[in-house]
Amino acid sequence: MAEEAVVHIGDVDFNEEILKADKPALVDFWAPWCGPCRSLGPTVEALAGQYRGQLKVAKINIDDNPKTAATYGVMSIPTLILFKEGKILDTIVGLVPKERLEAFIKKAL
Repeated sequence: MAEEAVVHIGDVDFNEEILKADKPALVDFWAPWCGPCRSLGPTVEALAGQYRGQLKVAKINIDDNPKTAATYGVMSIPTLILFKEGKILDTIVGLVPKERLEAFIKKAL
């Protein structure tokens, strides 16, 4: 079975999956009740497929994983945080067009 382009992570595996990742990582902090999060979802999935092998893309539901959201100061969603070598490279808050998200990702590559 092929590896999923987007992995769903939580408080328990965030450190292992993101901070210790062997490539840059984009984390989408979201919740199922968030309309803009649902609108951004297909864009995140498409870019995950496009950058497969170069970038790890993960989604974390803030309702189920409040500790990680609090650790990274997530106050509104969607929030996308770009990590490289375990450190925050940049953050985007809110619904953004695919082009802006793609330029954001390229900062880490």
